[in-house]
Amino acid sequence: MTRLQPPAAVREICRTLEGAGFEAWCVGGAVRDALLGIETLDWDIATSARPEQVQRLFRRTVPVGIQFGTVGVLDRAGVLHEVTTFRHDVETDGRHAVVRFGASLDEDLARRDFTINAIAVHAETLAVRDPFDGRGDLARQVVRCVGIAATRMEEDRLRALRAIRFAGRFGFAIEPATWEAIRASAPHLSRLSMERVKQELDKILEQVDQPSTSLERYREAGILTALVPALAEAPTVRFRTIDFLARPGRLRRPARRALRMAALFAEPGAAVPVASDRTLKALRCSNEEIALARVVMEALGAVPSILAMSERFHAGAALRRFVATIGRLQVPLVARVLWARAAAELEAAGADVARVRAARRAGVHLYRRAMRSAWHDPITVGDLAVDGDDLRGIGIPAGPAIGATLKRLLEVVLDDPTRNTREGLLAVATDDVGERG
Repeated sequence: MTRLQPPAAVREICRTLEGAGFEAWCVGGAVRDALLGIETLDWDIATSARPEQVQRLFRRTVPVGIQFGTVGVLDRAGVLHEVTTFRHDVETDGRHAVVRFGASLDEDLARRDFTINAIAVHAETLAVRDPFDGRGDLARQVVRCVGIAATRMEEDRLRALRAIRFAGRFGFAIEPATWEAIRASAPHLSRLSMERVKQELDKILEQVDQPSTSLERYREAGILTALVPALAEAPTVRFRTIDFLARPGRLRRPARRALRMAALFAEPGAAVPVASDRTLKALRCSNEEIALARVVMEALGAVPSILAMSERFHAGAALRRFVATIGRLQVPLVARVLWARAAAELEAAGADVARVRAARRAGVHLYRRAMRSAWHDPITVGDLAVDGDDLRGIGIPAGPAIGATLKRLLEVVLDDPTRNTREGLLAVATDDVGERG
């Protein structure tokens, strides 16, 4: 199993620890992913050496979590690897634990959350230590707590969210006792910081192929009611929209997150919910994420029926007005959500796969038309062939009258871009002045 082979730098760190008389094992997510055949870069090391001993053994270290036994060791290339002392919990408060060093490897694995994360592998011999049958659960495709599920959840309430994320990411089931412990944890989740809740939600939206499955599990377990009540009654089609929302590699991460957040809260033809801003702020979204999400939500609200978009926008004027409403810089972002929502609505209406795919192809065509309109058509007052000085020159007084006339001229140009000439627009403005006079 070649993927189980830890990187050379990790093997070198383990050799140094063992050469000094300590145990060293690779543990955690990297081992799990390697056993699943998933490429992974972050290999963590568990050792019998105490933090101060690790610091003495290596020339370059970072105290990333000394109180919890974790030291960051920098390899020859400057890459940081976390080395953590074997430990067991002495006391927990539902989120943070007081730990004691001096545990064995098996005791260290016993304090971990799920069996699939409680597997260790020796860096050189590739011997596997698996006291809780994590490999069996990987084969059975199930997420199961180590030991008594209720106890694991009481130790750290974040585990309820992590279990659902892992199940969604790998397409696994959740073992019944673990699921019941997750449901029982829901009323106690308020002790979690919203930063950690946001991190888990981001990971679901980024890592899970069909985030709707995880979000529906959140809802069924009572997690949304406890943590994000604004989404507790959201229609399923919103969650499904995230599944259809392509993962564009060229978009920066804040933009990707903002699109998904917007799709969760927005409803076509409806005003942006007042609760959405409060919820996004409560989730500690960045100002950039909130601003982008609001743009997308407002754009969705301007479209009464996503499914009627293609027919409505066959008329160029309608497409130009829509682009003008969104703003040319936001067209690529908004369009992605619109097309994803259209596919989700078609599916909800019972359309077959072929029709959904056809709708997505039509959406791509419409997107390209919208992009051409955004960058080639006059869609803002600044694109007009006249400005305020021109209007004052024909007798329109400075002030609100100038702004009103420019908006009127933009409407003319949105109907027919060929009328965007200085002479033609001044003639329209002159006629308007004459009618008002």
